[in-house]
Amino acid sequence: MTARWMLPLAAGACLVLAACTLSPDTSSSTSAGPSTRPGPSTGPATPSSSTAPSPTSTSPTPRKQQYLEPLAIAVHRSRGDIDITTEVARAIVKGRPVRWEELTGESGEVVVRRGVAGIHAARRNPAAVAVVAASETTPLVKIVSVDGLDPLRQPARYPLQVPAADPLPAVTRVTVVGDIMLGRRVATAPRPPKVAGDPAAPLRPLQRRLAGADLTIGNLESTLSDAGRPRQGDDSFAADPAALKGLADAGFDVLSLANNHTGDYGPTAFRRTLRAVADSAIAQVGAGSDRAAAWKPAVVERGGVRFGFIAFNAIGETPAATPHRPGVAQIRMQPRTGPLSIPDLRQAQRKIRSLAERVDVVIVLPHWGDQYTAEPVPDQRRVGRALLDAGADIVVGGHPHWVQGVQVHRGDLVVHSLGNFVFDMDFSAETREGVVLEAVFWGDELRGVDFRPYVIGPDFAPRLVGGKRSTTILDRMAGASDAPFR
Repeated sequence: MTARWMLPLAAGACLVLAACTLSPDTSSSTSAGPSTRPGPSTGPATPSSSTAPSPTSTSPTPRKQQYLEPLAIAVHRSRGDIDITTEVARAIVKGRPVRWEELTGESGEVVVRRGVAGIHAARRNPAAVAVVAASETTPLVKIVSVDGLDPLRQPARYPLQVPAADPLPAVTRVTVVGDIMLGRRVATAPRPPKVAGDPAAPLRPLQRRLAGADLTIGNLESTLSDAGRPRQGDDSFAADPAALKGLADAGFDVLSLANNHTGDYGPTAFRRTLRAVADSAIAQVGAGSDRAAAWKPAVVERGGVRFGFIAFNAIGETPAATPHRPGVAQIRMQPRTGPLSIPDLRQAQRKIRSLAERVDVVIVLPHWGDQYTAEPVPDQRRVGRALLDAGADIVVGGHPHWVQGVQVHRGDLVVHSLGNFVFDMDFSAETREGVVLEAVFWGDELRGVDFRPYVIGPDFAPRLVGGKRSTTILDRMAGASDAPFR
């Protein structure tokens, strides 16, 4: 899983510089229809129009098959979402003078850099714009869309194309959301007649977006049974097991059960929860009938790319699985179960290394950190680095009930908390805010990430927001992040 953006600078630069001599109009013939779940959207190869000779033909040898890939335009992460016209995009590619007024409405002239050097410039300089083959992009920059088309997610329809050495790899859109709690006041809230009695009603406003991804992942912060004594008083969460069908309908493919509330009603409810998920269309990770089962990864394949998931709980309360007792995978660490247990961490690293040998992408889902703060505790940063070093491609956490920042380690990402996704914590603005992580993989490489802010409404359903509220959420996240996300 070596990152392709670490290719030698000269090779990347030559590719882009050569591409700029192409007639832009030759690229618009590539097209592809929308993807159909569960398979990923892919950009098909574009072969030459030569006809293969018959066995007795003396025709010349057919030309070598040619491929295309998007020529992407990237900016500093702080620029946010930018959509430009094809005309402006071609002007940037051809090196014509372009001002920021044409991109964002701000003043100043665009500083264009090409190839991998352009990516490095756009990471550091908000005035820089990179022109680069899409296969050399990284999640450390923000990709500009052209006439509403994203070169990473819709590569075959994107208007600017350049020659490529290989066909496009499988394109997989992965969506991750934060903590989902469908019990307590969420379950009893008044609903419109069309969703009355639907235990997954809060998911409906974003259902199309969730189901539109190739893989959708979340943390189910409750049991699916109340067969037992509540262990955390009024903070014991149990949802109707019928919510699993609603979660599947909303597009969820993988749920983490490694959190501090799956044990809220004791061992019988815990076992029933495991059975209910096992009987559903959704894979679960992070909990099991014993320690081996709790640490067993979930593996899901999309378009020939195998995605592996590992989850663990660092908060306690739900019992840790033992060799002979059900529970969740656990790493003991700050702030609840620490100090950091090195044996626990090493166990997680071994699991990640083993998984990385048999899948293409490893995603780790920790339940960790301190509540009601945007700042991760020191152990989060230390453990996050260790998980990436062991072979995780990205780490996406939960539990703090607030959005936390993005940590960058050797070019890879630890997203410490996405905030609540569905919850009845309506006592502060921060507990009603969150972000949806939308990532795009080309084959086994993470090429881009976007964060979509939302607000949980009075009906406890999240809805995407824009404008000032969106800026407030993203600014708070940026303030707790490493560069270039800061």
